[in-house]
Amino acid sequence: MKYIVLILITLTSSAFAEVDLVKVDKSESRLYLIDGEKVVREYHVAFGKNPKGHKQQEGDERTPEGRYILDYKKEDSSFYRAMHISYPNTQDKDNAERIGVSPGGFIMVHGQRNWLGWFAPITQRFNWTNGCIALTNREMDEFMSLVKVGTPIEIQW
Repeated sequence: MKYIVLILITLTSSAFAEVDLVKVDKSESRLYLIDGEKVVREYHVAFGKNPKGHKQQEGDERTPEGRYILDYKKEDSSFYRAMHISYPNTQDKDNAERIGVSPGGFIMVHGQRNWLGWFAPITQRFNWTNGCIALTNREMDEFMSLVKVGTPIEIQW
């Protein structure tokens, strides 16, 4: 009986985690769900085709760098489930205006393109988005169950 309880505690402990930060390391293609000081989950992710450096303008295929908020969930996306990143912030907009470009927007953490989830073992080996952060569909389900709207996301190279 003692072993069954231990197994149940191990299997369900992350279900009770309060993810208070999503951290993304672009140089390692990793996304971490963090509860306090503890990493609750870790995922391999794909980015835009030009991942190095901060997003400067629409169409540059870069993922923004800095601290943002995951501000709403989107279930009717062209991709399997999504959560919006609050890019561009005021600084991003000011920078884009200064250089005379649109900052772009609609940056998400999302699953695979609709109806192509089966292709994830291949697509997740490459940076294929237009600047978003991509997970497999199964990982996206887990992400959506663990991460609440309003959670900060830190993205760095």
